[in-house]
Amino acid sequence: MNAPVKFPFRYRRLGYVALNVSDVERSRRFYSELVGLAVSEAGEGPVALRCSRDHHCLLLYPSAQPGVKRVAFELESAADVDAARAHVEALGLAAENVDPAECRALRIGPAFRFRLPHCGLCVEYYSQMMHMALPCEPGVACIERLGHVVFNLQHLDQALAFVTGQLGFKVSDHVPGFAAFLRCHPNPLHHSMALLAGADDHLNHVNFMVRDIDDVGRAMNRMKKAGVEIVFGPGRHLPSESIFIYFLDPDGMTVEYSFGMEKFPEEGAREPRLLEPRPETLDTWGSLPAPAFGKTGCIEQAAGAAA
Repeated sequence: MNAPVKFPFRYRRLGYVALNVSDVERSRRFYSELVGLAVSEAGEGPVALRCSRDHHCLLLYPSAQPGVKRVAFELESAADVDAARAHVEALGLAAENVDPAECRALRIGPAFRFRLPHCGLCVEYYSQMMHMALPCEPGVACIERLGHVVFNLQHLDQALAFVTGQLGFKVSDHVPGFAAFLRCHPNPLHHSMALLAGADDHLNHVNFMVRDIDDVGRAMNRMKKAGVEIVFGPGRHLPSESIFIYFLDPDGMTVEYSFGMEKFPEEGAREPRLLEPRPETLDTWGSLPAPAFGKTGCIEQAAGAAA
């Protein structure tokens, strides 16, 4: 599944996730006061939140339909962005340059966007983000980075074939017909994106990686005290070896804290494991997800496209 194909561009990391939320101020409070992100900007545009010196890892946009607006990946250079644009266009997809004024507002370099076939997810490629002068002071948790984003898709096999065969993602582990954990090569993290089978296309969850296992335990008690529903864990994933807890944001979208993750070398990485489709694969400690886990969050479609 990980055939040695050389792609004309290289990823640096998952850069940021843009969410649509029903009440921006309510979500700003949640993600800053309970999740622990710092607010970079909260003016006329989207609310920008960060966990490092990068200007943002999460954007909040107002919308009547909560869900994911787009997912942005940082490439290694501006030349990679140009090569990626040519590559995407050669695939027959529409590559839309991000207006320079919007790039300035987002504090990023030149960028473009396109939509994935089979699900319509908007993906953005950019090469640089503003480096903030002051470090991000830890809030209620020491968040190391935006870790990954996960989607449920009706056409899992087709989407998986496209992102691996045409966009350069590598499979780290997979449960055939059910799930694939993907790293944006050569980024070493076990997965920056995962695709799951679903009855429809929707956001499953957004992950933030914390620096200390205590952050997972403290989050459990903090969320309980605040009346936030915990929908899975604490537990340990078999695929990535991370310790986790999942909870719901004000719109019912699922958010994860995780500690620890397997890392892969750029060359000579192990082959993806074929994992058994049973609950212990998702949690070796034996917990089960609540019914609300990973259920809320539509994928915003292009204007005029079918939902």
